Amino acid sequence: MINRVVLVGRLTRDPDLRYTANGAAVGSFTIAVNRQFTNQQGEREADFINCVIWRKSAENFANFTKKGSLVGIDGRLQSRSYENQQGQKVYVTEVVVDNFSLLESKSATENRPSSNPAANNVPNNNNNTNNKPENTFESQADPFADNSQSIDISDDDLPF
Repeated sequence: MINRVVLVGRLTRDPDLRYTANGAAVGSFTIAVNRQFTNQQGEREADFINCVIWRKSAENFANFTKKGSLVGIDGRLQSRSYENQQGQKVYVTEVVVDNFSLLESKSATENRPSSNPAANNVPNNNNNTNNKPENTFESQADPFADNSQSIDISDDDLPF
């Protein structure tokens, strides 16, 4: 059977980090994922997905993210139920996170205006203080820009 979930979105609040009685770290958070289409008013809606993350990953996630952070997560969908204080059975469906990626730099998260959608395109480059991409395709010279010279490649150089 296949049960994989891959999401990219923004945290709706700071992650909630707790510890079990056995000392295992567990984090919970909600991620807002924009839908690919707009509603009748032309507005883009979002789905709010509850997630849980365990152990060292939970501690790292809580240390490096906050409300509004753009993250990518990979995990599995899980359903569970429990009885609340009123004796009613409550069903919960959530994503159990196996891996996550921070999709923007810490400075971009801190400096991002709350309503700036262009901030989604900032690369994750924690050592870069000027927020410009390093070693990206745009910043390198194009080796094929001079089309006047032919490239000498023999059949022996090809891998197929």
